Parts: sequence; structure tokens; C-alpha cells
Amino acid sequence: MAKIDIVNEKTIRISVELVDAVKMVDEAARDILTYSSDIVTIYEKMPAFDYTNFCFYAYDSAKLFEFVLGMDPRNYNSFSLDAPDAFFYTLYGGMAALYNTAKQEAQSKHPA
Repeated sequence: MAKIDIVNEKTIRISVELVDAVKMVDEAARDILTYSSDIVTIYEKMPAFDYTNFCFYAYDSAKLFEFVLGMDPRNYNSFSLDAPDAFFYTLYGGMAALYNTAKQEAQSKHPA
């Protein structure tokens, strides 16, 4: 379960585990239309970050991340994320499984 430690009024430390990635994948699969942009972005951009250094906010792909946290960490000036590699690999695998459907949904929302 995601854990948020408030260091002070401006800083938080976030810890996530493998189960949190599974929750993110389950939520994305439950509502591919809502999360299609996140799914596509995470799948396409994560390899450039060596899979384990991905920043959800670099590409505005944090809806699923915020779902599992139950809050928006951008309300703080600084936050750090502690996550095992398994979290990122599981998340990437889940996004890979949903990618083709999400890509079609994203294109239908924003036709070229």
C-alpha cells in the first residue's frame, strides 16, 4: 500500500510497492478510456528512463499514480519516490498489455 510520509509542510516522501503497480494496472484496465493517455505515455516513454527512473510528471501522465496515492503530490514543493524495480517493471508490463486498446482510445479522443 502506498505510504506518504510528511517530512514538513513543503516536503513528502512517497513509498510504493509491487501491489501499488498492480492497483494502477487494474484501475487502468477498468477504465481504459479515462487513462488512455497515461497508458500510452507510460508505455512509450518508460524505456527512455531505463524503466526504473520514470517520472510520471515529466509527460503529464500521473492520473494513475495519483489514483494509487489518493492525493496530488504537486501540492508540496518537493517529493521523493521510493519504489522497488519490481514496481516499475510490473507497471510497464501492465501498460504494454493495455497499450493497443489505449492507443486506439486516445486517437479516437484526439483524431489527427
